[in-house]
Amino acid sequence: QVQLVESGGGLVQAGGSLRLSCAASGNMFTIAAWGWYRQAPGKQRELVATISGGSTNYADSVKGRFAISRDNAKQTVTLQMNSLKPEDTAVYYCNTKIHPLVPGGQFRDYWGKGTLVTVSS
Repeated sequence: QVQLVESGGGLVQAGGSLRLSCAASGNMFTIAAWGWYRQAPGKQRELVATISGGSTNYADSVKGRFAISRDNAKQTVTLQMNSLKPEDTAVYYCNTKIHPLVPGGQFRDYWGKGTLVTVSS
């Protein structure tokens, strides 16, 4: 089975940086894409960044401050967050789209349990 584990969250001051990581465990699958989402208090979950192949995409609110990258060999994805703002405070969730290496396998999404990022002012 596929499991995702996020790490790197914590408490930082505004203007600081954090690096989030997410590792996929399991086998018999290939990772087609990664995404980071976040859910702030009182708000709906929103897309932060995605990476598929060599293509990346970012929410307007984080462009120029966040960077997503992946290591295919290690089956991990990272989110480097710089110039953090209080409005970045949220639970950050790792998401991956995988393709099972089994007959008739289809693309499926998996989610991590989330890691809390708190930015103080």
